[in-house]
Amino acid sequence: MITDNLFQVKKTLVEGVELIAVSKTKPASDIQTLYDAGQRAFGENKVQELVDKYEVLPKDIQWHLIGHLQTNKVKYIAPFVHLIHGVDSFKLLKEINKEAAKCQRIIPCLLQFHIAQEETKFGFSFEEAQEMLESNEFVELQHVNIHGVMGMASFTEDTQLIHEEFQTLHNYFQLIKSHYFKFNPDFKELSMGMSGDYQIAMEEGSTMVRVGSTIFGSR
Repeated sequence: MITDNLFQVKKTLVEGVELIAVSKTKPASDIQTLYDAGQRAFGENKVQELVDKYEVLPKDIQWHLIGHLQTNKVKYIAPFVHLIHGVDSFKLLKEINKEAAKCQRIIPCLLQFHIAQEETKFGFSFEEAQEMLESNEFVELQHVNIHGVMGMASFTEDTQLIHEEFQTLHNYFQLIKSHYFKFNPDFKELSMGMSGDYQIAMEEGSTMVRVGSTIFGSR
């Protein structure tokens, strides 16, 4: 069943869009099933759950941390995490840099922007990101590599609003790329779109969609 769902979702993807199968709250056995079907990128939002699954599953899985990350939890995932989507403060980025240095790694990260109407969603404002990117302190970070941006649209039936919010994030992506990462070929990811809105996200230029319930069933 979940294998069929995986292939159905993959059929809907625009060329060049990467699928992150969001496996939070789902057992390792489900992840193994999709791994056996060829899926390698999985997303988790809780550090402890991610660590537990990392320990029992194949080591070539690409683990994406997609939830809000607390600074005191970074050390647990720094040795192996493939991409941290939710970098929503300079303090967190500095902590990731510090723990990556201990592991002799450069950890890929996405800057999370607050684009939704809800106050509960985390993320930078554009001005906050600019201030960070223009600081000497940012330039000195040697163990993180910014691969792009991430954001979540409002949870709403209003598709026009969702389009507008994803357009805003796409604009941020282009502005930041042209101003700060013009010569960094790694800065290419626009992570936006989940089960309910990933089709809209792809229309607005998403390169990476985070799909959970459409594949695994509702939680």
